[in-house]
Amino acid sequence: MMSVTCSNLEFGRTRLEFAACGCSSNVSTNRVTAKNYGKGLLSNVNRRGRLWCCRGDAGRCRVFSTMTPEAFLNGVVAGPPPVLDLAEEKKGLPSMSDMFDVVSEDLLTLNKNLQSIVGSENPVLMSAAEQIFEAGGKRMRPALVFLVSRATAEIAGLKDLTKEHRRLAEIIEMIHTASLIHDDVIDESDMRRGKETVHQLYGTRVAVLAGDFMFAQSSWYLANLENLEVIKLISQVIKDFASGEIKQASSLFDCDVHLDEYLIKSYYKTASLIAASTKGSSIFSGVDNAISEKMYQYGKNLGLSFQVVDDVLDFTQSAEQLGKPAGSDLAKGNLTAPVIFALEKETKLRDIIDSEFCEMGSLEEAIEIVKNSGGIDRARELAREMANLAVENLHCLPPSPFRVSLEQLVNYNLERIK
Repeated sequence: MMSVTCSNLEFGRTRLEFAACGCSSNVSTNRVTAKNYGKGLLSNVNRRGRLWCCRGDAGRCRVFSTMTPEAFLNGVVAGPPPVLDLAEEKKGLPSMSDMFDVVSEDLLTLNKNLQSIVGSENPVLMSAAEQIFEAGGKRMRPALVFLVSRATAEIAGLKDLTKEHRRLAEIIEMIHTASLIHDDVIDESDMRRGKETVHQLYGTRVAVLAGDFMFAQSSWYLANLENLEVIKLISQVIKDFASGEIKQASSLFDCDVHLDEYLIKSYYKTASLIAASTKGSSIFSGVDNAISEKMYQYGKNLGLSFQVVDDVLDFTQSAEQLGKPAGSDLAKGNLTAPVIFALEKETKLRDIIDSEFCEMGSLEEAIEIVKNSGGIDRARELAREMANLAVENLHCLPPSPFRVSLEQLVNYNLERIK
């Protein structure tokens, strides 16, 4: 059995040993090691699970932390984490476009380059890729690259961004776009940002190939950066995407899913790319490893907080606001933080989920149970804890408009669930 040789994701005293930092490692296909520093404890429990594609039974791995969920989430050895008043200025909170105004010129340049960087070797694949670029989006991930790049460049004494900084932002957006194309296929989504999805327009086969094409093209540009540390870091993200989908598919309708498993899946699916974006930016600025690691932790905690907020909104916003039916994750059997917390108190919810909502009105009943059980409030607190950690990670940066925007982005995310 192969095991991981290194790690960069820690919660409290428990190190979850999967390759998050981009360094060379070998991971077995059915084991993730949770090691307690003092005891060297290894937990690996195989149990029944449902595969997404066939609802059959298959062995699957479970990941257990040796710490309590609170310690796991807080990322501290002892004592409560410092609580920052992130919402004290609820009124007048800037929009995301306002926060990104300090890098607006960088984003304009990125938008001009995105379609040309895709290439024109295959017109069909290029057209499919352009479909999602043209749909717009907030460009949050490349904006993070530019914000962290400029904040850390000041530390290193750089007067402007390097070509590597700019190419990294383009690569990150290409990888994100590729993942969206594949996600829409897996989720059978017909619309994204008010436009028809690639697979809806061109068919599933072309959509899958378009996503593969985008991943391959971004990998080629990544290799040409000729920075082995960043190449390993970003390459790991593509693997994490697949790992996250497999973890999610293997635990549908599983009422025994643990909070730490949910967080690991959320890291793979959402936070991994954001963490790699922020760390890679600082590496190209030439700052020391301690600051690069803080930027990685900022991206990781911000990404986890964003995912938890999205999962809360799945229960609290209307179908019109969401652009999809409320509770759609639960309907598909994807149990998120509000549901996991609710299951700790409501045994009836377990029975309903185990039935896979076979009775009329059972989904609506399950949603009401989640809302009334305190699960949503506990999920809000979880998002806030992650946000607190993200803000702390920024303390290594000198005061600047770029650091302010990075802090405001944390506030903006929490404001969505106020």
